[in-house]
Amino acid sequence: MWGGGGHAGGVSVDVGLGGLGWVDEFVLALAARGATDGWVGRQRGWVLGLLAFAGVPVWGVGPGDVDGWLAAARAGGTGPRTRGEMARAVQRFYVFVEVRHGREVEAVTGGPVVQPVDEFNRPAGLARVGVRIPPSPGEVELLFGGWRASLPGLGGRGFLAGARDYVAASLWRRVGLRINESVQLRVGDWYPRAGVCGMLHVRCGKGARGSGPRQRLVPAIDGVDRLLAWWVGQVRGQFGDDLDGGRAVLLPSRCHSAGGGGLRAACAVTLRQGLARAVGCWLPGWSGRLTPHPLRHFCASHLYRQGMGLEAIGALLGHSWISTTARYVHVPAERVEWHWQQANARLTGRLLPPAPPAPAAGTAGDVDTVGGGW
Repeated sequence: MWGGGGHAGGVSVDVGLGGLGWVDEFVLALAARGATDGWVGRQRGWVLGLLAFAGVPVWGVGPGDVDGWLAAARAGGTGPRTRGEMARAVQRFYVFVEVRHGREVEAVTGGPVVQPVDEFNRPAGLARVGVRIPPSPGEVELLFGGWRASLPGLGGRGFLAGARDYVAASLWRRVGLRINESVQLRVGDWYPRAGVCGMLHVRCGKGARGSGPRQRLVPAIDGVDRLLAWWVGQVRGQFGDDLDGGRAVLLPSRCHSAGGGGLRAACAVTLRQGLARAVGCWLPGWSGRLTPHPLRHFCASHLYRQGMGLEAIGALLGHSWISTTARYVHVPAERVEWHWQQANARLTGRLLPPAPPAPAAGTAGDVDTVGGGW
């Protein structure tokens, strides 16, 4: 099967490479769709890794090979989310093979393309791996209240770094920004006069399935307008760089970029560490567990409890699919009970006969009571 190239039944078959050339075709198709180079490279690496593990042609890989490959990855310390993405990449590749080269595979093997990622080895609920349950509203308020009150006592560079970290975490909590979106914000991305309460222009939003940066406008709701007015108007200028033109980073570090082009943006690691320190001080029960992404989940859940619909929440968070947003909303048990009681009350109201109308004034049915009757 791994011999020289040839033809089978008049169909050109990539026999010489065992179908390895199809991996490059797959990569080219993903690139043509607009996927980013890094994402495409990971897809290619995982597919080639499976083929090397199995040691058979593309059409010879079966579910047992994927079983062993994913089990070996798990034993090597690969986390569940990454294993899920590995399985998804292989599944995607074999869909490509079926569509583009199904006839060729059938000519060689006498059967259709076999999808080696099946219902048994597919990681259960790929999108649900590592669900992050956020803290309660009371816990979040305790954290941010203590953090906010501590800032004036820091002084000097400690105050600037602490205020920056507080602003970043507040953006995760209040409007659900991703950490990498926060890092890449510029001062000029804040439009205080746009809309009702101002807008943040997120230029580097996460694209679905490697489609590249996706821009969106984020309304400065839930107090973000006041937060950014304070940060940009009173604090950001104390870092000492030039804010003219709006090109300066919104959340800076203390280091200058190469060539003297202003301050660098604070990196994601720095902002994560700032949140971790605050959690250790003001919400120690969540130390090691509360990271930026659960605050994004908190934002979705909080806004949903306030009555915002899933579609609007998804637009705020930059989701392409409402099913993704639904996984971010964590409804407490007592709210489920409350909705159940309301539903039963509405049902009872529909089933019971309507109450008779109140008697007209001056009839025998009137009730003369202090306070004006019914």
